[in-house]
Amino acid sequence: MYEDILLPFDGSDGAAEAIHHAAEVAHWADATLHVLFVADTTRDSVTVVDGQVVDALVRKGDEIVDEAAKTLDSLGVPYDTDVVQGNPAQTIVEYADRYEHDLIVLPTHGRDGISRYLAGSVSEKVVRLASLPVLTVRMQPDEQLTFPYETILLPTDGSAAAAHAANYGLSIAESLDATVHVLSVVDETLLELGLGSIVSGLDSEQAATDAINDIVSEAEARGISNVVTHIERGTPIDGILDTIESTAIHAVVMGTTGQRGTERILLGSVAEKTVRSAPVPVMTVAHPD
Repeated sequence: MYEDILLPFDGSDGAAEAIHHAAEVAHWADATLHVLFVADTTRDSVTVVDGQVVDALVRKGDEIVDEAAKTLDSLGVPYDTDVVQGNPAQTIVEYADRYEHDLIVLPTHGRDGISRYLAGSVSEKVVRLASLPVLTVRMQPDEQLTFPYETILLPTDGSAAAAHAANYGLSIAESLDATVHVLSVVDETLLELGLGSIVSGLDSEQAATDAINDIVSEAEARGISNVVTHIERGTPIDGILDTIESTAIHAVVMGTTGQRGTERILLGSVAEKTVRSAPVPVMTVAHPD
């Protein structure tokens, strides 16, 4: 499915696991891994070394990608490396577009914000702005990295963005011969409407069933027989996390939605929360405008 995979990399603690996971994906896809360090021009990093003006972050980046190269040499994966200057999020997205990469594998710390140069909202912005799929891998002790993925979770709310991402996820599942879990959550926070809640609840249950059936039908058309369906009640993020835990999910594939050209908002903030908190890799897929 992929020929060129971009790996923005800053050498943070825990990033070794992320680079190994990216290498496994690249090896499976027979793809080249492109390791990128972005020297953040929003930070003051110019200094003088041996009488010459140098960018300390560029120098540090050279060291980091060299270490990544040693790891990839040992893993036998085709790769190249690059160090560029710029605003990290925008530079990552523009770099991927310029060189026509198929996938971004983005190591994150996945807390209430991302640390180091993938800091604050950088990871979130990449997911929002990227037109190509983004596979986020949290660099956390509880992260469970298994590849090939044997179980893939496709959350859906019946929207066009969710359906588009589900179709993409089905393609991955088909390639990996993975079991597909399709989840729709009846958001109880939207049903606390007094006397109208019973009718609203029935409508929501039917909408969840219809959304799941659409994806099941597509899976059957593709010849994918290992499909498990789930309708949960509660908040979407709780439903996703509970399903990951109860069914030993290896990866999540879910949608984002576009608005006003290149500006993107995460689908109901659920994708953002999933990227931050799910203990497995999460692939977000933008719906084409």
